[in-house]
Amino acid sequence: MINKVINWLLSPSEKPIVEDHIDLYTKLIELENRIELLEVENVETTNELYRMENSLDARIDILAEHCRINYDV
Repeated sequence: MINKVINWLLSPSEKPIVEDHIDLYTKLIELENRIELLEVENVETTNELYRMENSLDARIDILAEHCRINYDV
């Protein structure tokens, strides 16, 4: 039983890295397009986080002024 498992683990895989019907170049282009989309989304997310941070800072300043708290944020 153990020999069967070891032989199975060490045997070469018969599954191709890229399926025959998929052109490697087409897959590369598809992945590049997905990367570009993710980079755009990353920039948008970062910009939104900065906008939210600035909004929160402004609200904290308003509350601090309203409560007459003197501290530097």
